[in-house]
This record gives sequence, C-alpha cells and structure tokens, in this order.
Amino acid sequence: MIRYIYGKDLYKFPALARSMFTDRADQFRTRLGWDVDVNAQGEERDEYDAENPLYVIWERPDGLHGGSMRLLPTVGRTMVNDHFSHLTHGVRIESPLIWECTRFCLARDTDPGAAAALMLAGGEVMRNFGVRHYVGVFDARMVRIYRRIGACPEILGSQGLGREKISVGLWEFTAEAQTRVAQSAGISPELSAHWFDLSFGAKQSLEPQAA
Repeated sequence: MIRYIYGKDLYKFPALARSMFTDRADQFRTRLGWDVDVNAQGEERDEYDAENPLYVIWERPDGLHGGSMRLLPTVGRTMVNDHFSHLTHGVRIESPLIWECTRFCLARDTDPGAAAALMLAGGEVMRNFGVRHYVGVFDARMVRIYRRIGACPEILGSQGLGREKISVGLWEFTAEAQTRVAQSAGISPELSAHWFDLSFGAKQSLEPQAA
C-alpha cells in the first residue's frame, strides 16, 4: 500500500522510515555510485530531508519500504534550484503550483508495480493539493522506467551523454496519464484514492505543512 508521511511524522513509523533511508543508501551509493552521505546507521539522508518534505512510500506487507519519493513545494528550498539551475539555463523554478520530486528509490526486491504505484500516488497529491506539475532531476536509467509506466516528462534541459546523462523534467498528470499509470501499476484509481484518504482523511485540509 501507499503511505503519505511528512518528515516530522516519520518517527511514528520507525521500521518503515529506517528501511527507506537504508534502501536509499543501497540504491544511490552502492548501486549507482553517487557521492552521497551515508551515516553510521547506513542511512542516506541529505539537507532536504530536514525541510519537512512529504514522503510518498510504497509499504510492503511486512511493513518495510518497497519504494519512495520525496516531495517539496518549489516556493521553498529545492535541489533543482540549489544545485541544478545550470540545466535550466539559470532559470529558477518557483511556483506554488509546481512541486519538486526527488530521491525516487526502489528497494532491490520490491513489487513489480511499485514504481507505477508511486507515480499514481503522485497524481493523488496533485489532485488533492492543487499541484499542476512536478519538477525533478533524473538520470538516464530512469527514462526506460518512465516510458514503461507511461509517465514521461517534458525535458527542460540536459547534460552529458549516454549513461552519464542527467536531465531536468517537468511532469503533469492528466486523466489519460492516470489511466495509463493505474493500468501499469495494476491498481485501480479508487484504491489509490482510498490510500490517500487513509493518510489524510477525505475532509481534512490539505495545505502543505510548515516544518
């Protein structure tokens, strides 16, 4: 299932949170060889985890992390503006209608539909929070995943070639995209909406929370 958890509330889900950060270390440092910080507990964390992001997490039946992504409004600090503005020709992306998606991570042995389930969940956030687009930096390996899911971004800028290529992309989530992604995930839109309501409540105010 999908859980939506603000950074300040991760302590309520200790096993899920720990396995998310250790899976991030496994993916980004061990498998991809990125220069990321891993603490003594084997967890990969960065400065944006301190900004009270909204984590979208695929929780496996055993209660551990199967996949996740991190969302932050672009009106605050974001990775794309702080570190990758050269890919957008110096143009800062700042709007209450655009959120940044980073640290898209899948556990080694996760469920086949986990990536698509996360994308579908991203659409729930858009629909309920009034977000029009996501922006994010991604590497070449993600292109195949986006195509398979049916959620390819508009490319705003790129650098490098082949496996070393990185890009900034902009996603929107139309009704047609929702249908494609739901089919790829094997999850009905109704179940996706139900999981969102379990985290937030159908009538709860869904304004982004301050840290």
